[in-house]
Amino acid sequence: MEIALILVVIAVVFIARTFKIVPQQNAWVVEKLGKFDRTLTPGLKFVIPFVERVAYKHSLKEVPLDVPSQVCITRDNTQLQVDGILYFQVTDPMRASYGSSNYIVAITQLAQTTLRSVIGKMELDKTFEERAIINSSVVEALDEAAMNWGVKVLRYEIKDLTPPAAILHSMQAQITAEREKRALIAASEGRRQEQINIATGEREAYIARSEGEKQAEINTAQGQAAAIVAVAEATASAIRQVAAAIQSPGGEQAVQLKVAEKAVEAYAQLAQKNNTMIVPGNMSEVSSLIATSMALIKGTGSATGTR
Repeated sequence: MEIALILVVIAVVFIARTFKIVPQQNAWVVEKLGKFDRTLTPGLKFVIPFVERVAYKHSLKEVPLDVPSQVCITRDNTQLQVDGILYFQVTDPMRASYGSSNYIVAITQLAQTTLRSVIGKMELDKTFEERAIINSSVVEALDEAAMNWGVKVLRYEIKDLTPPAAILHSMQAQITAEREKRALIAASEGRRQEQINIATGEREAYIARSEGEKQAEINTAQGQAAAIVAVAEATASAIRQVAAAIQSPGGEQAVQLKVAEKAVEAYAQLAQKNNTMIVPGNMSEVSSLIATSMALIKGTGSATGTR
């Protein structure tokens, strides 16, 4: 019974050491008699007991590695507390097993020294502006060195950049001054633009008023000219009609009668103004006045007919 139990235990141990199940995204390094033999890929694998053994197990997933915070000195001799995180992946399990005794520590230390070197070439203000350049420089330096360790450095990101409290206070004061300066410039530009707009509006309004006054004067002049022409034409037409009426039968008698009426009205008005009755001393004067007027009218009519 004891022998059977021993055989069962030996069989279980043999099976356990023979059959290996490798998980997905993992790689196991097998040594045969202490020497590298092969790399086991995911799935069910066989290992010769007591001759072969799984020496190293590696995860092929992307691994985030927190790089410890450190103090870096910038080009302008300013201390800067830098904290970052590194992402890497095992690409060659054999080199990762035998290339370095501890590739994680090696990558961490190399990341810190490279970061100090890169920041030491920059001034304080540039470190805040050029984080992408710092990250790419660290990745480039680490990737070149990690090839011998079977590791691929994917990216490096700076989590925080913390200057000393005094520098931080002065930077805040500088930012405040810059913002106040921009505010003053914006206000002055606004006032300048306002004055320009007002002046432009006044100029355009003055031009519009002058154009309106000019057009009004032109319209008035044209109206007056048209009125003068209309009056002249009406007067000429009336004269022609009067001349035509005089030349018609009975025209002269009508004119004589009209002239006599006007003469009588004139004497009447003089009498009203002077409170004195004025009567012509010689009635032939009235006839002479009428004859003179008729002669003038005939002369005017003859001249009109000649024209």
